[in-house]
Amino acid sequence: MGLTVGVLKETYPGERRVAMVPKAMDLLAKAGVELWLETGAGRVAGFPDRDYEAKGAHIALSADEARSKADVLLCVRVSKPPVSDRKPALIGFCDPLSQPRLIQEIAERGASLFSMEFIPRITRAQSMDALSSMASIGGYKAVLLAADTLPRMFPMMMTAAGTVPPARVFIIGAGVAGLQAIATARRLGAVVSAYDVRTAVQEEIQSLGAKYVSITVEAKGEGQGGYARQLDEDAYRKQREQMAAVLREQDVVITTAAVPGKKAPLLITKEMVRGMAPGSVIVDLAAERGGNCELTQPDQVVIDPESGVTILGPTNLPASVPYHASQMYARNLIAFLKNMLKNGELNIDLNDEITRATLVAHQGQVVNPRVSALLEVAQ
Repeated sequence: MGLTVGVLKETYPGERRVAMVPKAMDLLAKAGVELWLETGAGRVAGFPDRDYEAKGAHIALSADEARSKADVLLCVRVSKPPVSDRKPALIGFCDPLSQPRLIQEIAERGASLFSMEFIPRITRAQSMDALSSMASIGGYKAVLLAADTLPRMFPMMMTAAGTVPPARVFIIGAGVAGLQAIATARRLGAVVSAYDVRTAVQEEIQSLGAKYVSITVEAKGEGQGGYARQLDEDAYRKQREQMAAVLREQDVVITTAAVPGKKAPLLITKEMVRGMAPGSVIVDLAAERGGNCELTQPDQVVIDPESGVTILGPTNLPASVPYHASQMYARNLIAFLKNMLKNGELNIDLNDEITRATLVAHQGQVVNPRVSALLEVAQ
């Protein structure tokens, strides 16, 4: 008997993605995996039950029925412990470094939990890198939000009334989200510049047609696995002083600087905002972790009364593009799940680097050292 996978409706507020899509189910079938889907789980993402049934899925009339059949539950967001006596393994985003208590509760229920945030940055795991998949959507959508909000047009235009100059867009952070924002803003015709604490990404910024802004920060900005690391406050202060002059020339600023499990670094103070031109727009992709801008409010549109600058603080942009976000995420999940399949069954092999890195709860214990350390500090 093969592995049975369950997919439920997402319960996290505002979440519109689904963890599996019909098109990806062929890959599950080839691996001998059976799917049970809670009715309506994919509807808001654009995937009706009939499309899943056409691919061989079983439609459960309730979440409880889907849970009762599943050996593994695929989730977008794991936001609460399992509620049934059955203890399927859980795979999804769970923000373990910010929610260690949730991880502990899930462990105490006896469920195994795999965090998609902890996929290691190694070649073998590239097809599983859901953080990068979702970040690319966030960077794309951030530019569209900025273009829709800005009281100017993005491209240069030659009109009967004269020439309209292009918008000037500044991207802070050249990770996956930042690079996608650069590419999208360039496609819309803006003049784009960008900055990152990791000097190694200068060539990537320039290869997309953006100008690299040089800001001198003595501290090293690159951390483990190629991610940006958190700087000390003195380094951030020097960074802000140099950045203020750059911001005064911009129509749009998109910030993407976030450190897993920590408050987002403050890069734009209210004084810096008030040095920008009226009508300028800031899109703060770090809003969920407190924001890179001092005036950011999560999921709010803030118009600073003193400067006329608009600050947007979206916290879950991938959910605003649920169809393609779900497609990408489902393929990441399948690649991850197939790595643990052996003879059609789930094989949790702690000698495997990917399995070991992502497993945060197992056999009644929190097994990730970083999460365990956070729980010890909290006691």
